[in-house]
Amino acid sequence: MAYRKLGRDSKHRRSMLANLTKELIINEKITTTETRAKEVRKFVDKMISYGKKNTLVSRRQALAFLNNDEVAVKKVFDVLVPRYEKRNGGYTRILKLNERRGDDALMVILELVEEDAK
Repeated sequence: MAYRKLGRDSKHRRSMLANLTKELIINEKITTTETRAKEVRKFVDKMISYGKKNTLVSRRQALAFLNNDEVAVKKVFDVLVPRYEKRNGGYTRILKLNERRGDDALMVILELVEEDAK
């Protein structure tokens, strides 16, 4: 599986992605660079998929990835899973902003998609 290294060693990269995933789950919207957002999107989809399984093992896997943050895991299992129960993927949206002034990195807003009320 190909992945982006994001200029970090493996422990720092995993920690950064877990923290960004946790913040997106809790706040439902974060502002970050485009490359980080594309990587975080994979992990958010995985956390919601764990929630859809709704087993003890899937809850423990989500807890392990999110550094034992019970608030984020509870939100995934109790709030996000019912919202996306009929959706098979694509739980996030990336909205592009301007470049960051210091290094011209493309900034984006990564947010959870609101389910249509039909």
